Amino acid sequence: MLGRAAVAMWWDAAPRMRAEIEDWHTHEHMPERLGIPGFLRGSRWSAVSGKPSFFVLYETKTLKTTTTGAYLHRLNHPTPWSRKMMPQHLNMVRSLCRVRASAGHGLGRAIATIRFSSRRKLPSLRKLAARKGLAAAHLLESLPPSGIPHTVERGLRSGDRAAERILLVCGYDEKSVTAAARALRLGKTDVYRLAFALTPADLHR
Repeated sequence: MLGRAAVAMWWDAAPRMRAEIEDWHTHEHMPERLGIPGFLRGSRWSAVSGKPSFFVLYETKTLKTTTTGAYLHRLNHPTPWSRKMMPQHLNMVRSLCRVRASAGHGLGRAIATIRFSSRRKLPSLRKLAARKGLAAAHLLESLPPSGIPHTVERGLRSGDRAAERILLVCGYDEKSVTAAARALRLGKTDVYRLAFALTPADLHR
C-alpha cells in the first residue's frame, strides 16, 4: 500500500451501463480523484465471475485525506457526468479504512478481497505474501458508519453499506490468489482482475 489509509468500494452495475461506467471512471472520475492532494494510487478491478461487478481501491496518504478538505468538497460537488453515474452504482459497499498491516510489494494482476468481522484470527501476512503466485497482503479496518460523512454523492446512490475489516490478497497468478484466499475461510471472498490503475504522476505525463 502506498499510504496509511484507503477507500475500498464494491458495486454492481446493470449490463447496459457497464461500458459507460468504465468510460466515465477511466477518463473523468479516477483522474479527478487522483488530482486531489493525498491520493496516491487508484485501481479498478473487474470480477472474475459473479458479483459485485467492480472493486475499486484508492490508496491515500492518511485517513484525514478521505474525510476532510478537497475530497469532501468534491464529494459534495459532483460533475454532471458523475450525477448521472452515481445512481447506477448498485449494492454499493464503501469503506473508509486505516491500513492496519501490510506485507509484500507491488500490484499484481489479480486480487482477492475478503470481508470479515474483527473476531476472526488472521494468518501471518508476511508468510501469505511470500507464497508462490502471490505478491502482497494488506489488512484494512473500516471507520464505523458514524465516522463516514454524508455527502451529495452518497445521497445519489441507493444506500451504502460498509465492510468491518478487509483482507486484500494480491498476486501475479490468478489461480494462486484464488486458492490462497478461499483456503483462509475468513468471510466473503471475491476475486478480481486489474482493469485500470492510475497515480498522480500519470496525470502530468
